[in-house]
Amino acid sequence: MFTRTESFQEFIRYYPVVSVIVSIHIILYLLTSLPIFPNSTIMEQLSGINLYIWQGELWRLITPLFLHSGFSHVLFNSFSLVLFGPALERILGSLRFAWVYLITGISANVATLLLEPVTYIHLGASGAIFGLFGMYISLNVFRKHLLSKDNRQLITTIAVISIIMTFFQPNINVISHLFGFLSGFLIGALTLKKRT
Repeated sequence: MFTRTESFQEFIRYYPVVSVIVSIHIILYLLTSLPIFPNSTIMEQLSGINLYIWQGELWRLITPLFLHSGFSHVLFNSFSLVLFGPALERILGSLRFAWVYLITGISANVATLLLEPVTYIHLGASGAIFGLFGMYISLNVFRKHLLSKDNRQLITTIAVISIIMTFFQPNINVISHLFGFLSGFLIGALTLKKRT
C-alpha cells in the first residue's frame, strides 16, 4: 500500500493529484532557489504572513501549502506526499482527495492565523500532510475494512510518532500540524461514518 512499484508514467496516470502537487512544490522551490529568478518576490507574495492575511490577502491561506523554505523542507514534504498520498487518492478518488488536502491545509493555516502572533510567518505542506494522517486515522476507525491490519498499524504508528516529534523539532508550526491532523480526522468522521 505504501510501497511504490509503478513506473513514473503509471504513477502520474494513477495519482494525478499527488503528481500535480509535488510538481508545484518542485517548480516553486526552483523558482525561489535558482539565482536567475527574483526569489524574494515569490516568497513575499505567497508566504503565509499573518499580518497580511488579516489585512485581506486571503490567498495566503492557500499558497503557503505549496511553498517551502529549503531543499530538505521540500524534499521531506514531497516524499511524505508521494509515500502516503497515493493510497488515499485511490481510496477517496482524485477529486475528494484534492478537497481533503486543500481543506485540511487551509484549516491548519486558519488555525495558525488565529492562534499565532500577527507577525508570524509560515509556509510548507505539512499541515495538509498531517491532514492526510488524520484522514487515515478516520479510515482506521470508521472504514477499517479499506486498510489491511498491517497497514492500519503502520499508519497509526507513523501518525503518532509524527505528532510526538512535532513537539521536539525546531522551527515547526505545531499549530499547523495539530489542526491539520484534527481537521483530517473530522472530515473523515463526518464523511466516512455516513457511508458505513
